Amino acid sequence: MASRINTNFTLIPNQKLRRSNRQTSCYSKTLGSGFQPTSTFGNFKALPLEIFQIILKYLSGSKRLLLQDFHNLELPDGRQDSAILEHYRSLGLLFKRCTLLLPTKERLKYIHKILTEVSCFKFNGCAAPMQCLGLTCYGMFLQTLTAGWDELECHRVYNFLCELTNLCRKMQMAVCSKPGSARKLELRIRLFCRNVLLDHWTHQSDSAFWLTRILKPWPMVNQARLLYIIFGPISPQDGQVVWQKMIEEPTDEFSLKGLADAIKLLYDASTKEWTADDVISLVDELSVVPREWLLENNARLLMLSGNNICFTFMASKAVNGRTIELARLIVFLALVCEKELYCMDWTVKMMQKVCKVFSTPVERNNFLQSVANAFACVIMEMLQSIMSGDRDEDDRSFLNLFHLVHAQANFHKEVLYLTMNTPLST
Repeated sequence: MASRINTNFTLIPNQKLRRSNRQTSCYSKTLGSGFQPTSTFGNFKALPLEIFQIILKYLSGSKRLLLQDFHNLELPDGRQDSAILEHYRSLGLLFKRCTLLLPTKERLKYIHKILTEVSCFKFNGCAAPMQCLGLTCYGMFLQTLTAGWDELECHRVYNFLCELTNLCRKMQMAVCSKPGSARKLELRIRLFCRNVLLDHWTHQSDSAFWLTRILKPWPMVNQARLLYIIFGPISPQDGQVVWQKMIEEPTDEFSLKGLADAIKLLYDASTKEWTADDVISLVDELSVVPREWLLENNARLLMLSGNNICFTFMASKAVNGRTIELARLIVFLALVCEKELYCMDWTVKMMQKVCKVFSTPVERNNFLQSVANAFACVIMEMLQSIMSGDRDEDDRSFLNLFHLVHAQANFHKEVLYLTMNTPLST
């Protein structure tokens, strides 16, 4: 039903100013077709492949060509990172030009023959992958090499990499194992997918293409598991996926941002491979990985995923008769607004939009009654938990109840302003 729902509205919750966590690459912004970079390779970039191969044979172990200072990051302000990334971006451009006349399969075989000397480019090649720039440099090289290739050629690249690394088999082992039982494998999959395939693209369509190649071969339940492995929250100590974070306590925006961005990428992708129903089903499946999330975390993910996804998800519940679930979700959307200092009228207007999905006045009235009841029920649940002695050492349960009571007051204030047609004066 989600694909038939109109999502053309522009509700956006006003929010406090915050520092962005997004990091952008100064190199990825300069990969236009007409860009002519300054390269350390000089006139070698113009050589025919035959001459290029002869010259490579005379290089001492290709040490100058294949820089491997992936762990020697001594310069301040990331200058060492930038220098080696720029080297592999230029190297990708060099190989792109020197292998131009070869068929895609032959280009890949030839390039692999050269790059196979670098152990840190391999799936399990580095003993300290969290402190290594190897896969990131490999990803930069690959992105530069394949930029502008058509989808059929890029399909061949992905299939070549899967065959080379046995990636599909490794993914199958990870998604079929108990979450967290193969932590090292999960980490390797995350690093390879992010650093090699996904993180270097500047256009959403390119990122969506590669993410689709990763997810689409799998059933929906496995797609959700893979999405969590690749974009879910990780431990700051060892980089491993934290599976219990969404089910044990309310989480923060940073922990959910990667998942939300991936969901938006698939929803906005201009491809027939992802319908609105597909993405909403994926969000629904994700909210029970590895078990059912706290509803507050689910609400936060929906808000971070954007208005259209949030509304479509809620409207899907409405048309499928899941009114009680929908009402409780409204409560936790209001709670997140209160905690994050978003304007509460966003939640009210979202509820008003969802009301229009119900086909009869009776259904709408029942839904509104369910929202009022849900506020009372959730408050009583929190209060009973506190009174039974189930409290955190830092009183998080009590603080959560405090926020919810204020959320209810602000939510109903906005409802009154809306129904009484009185503009907000402050």
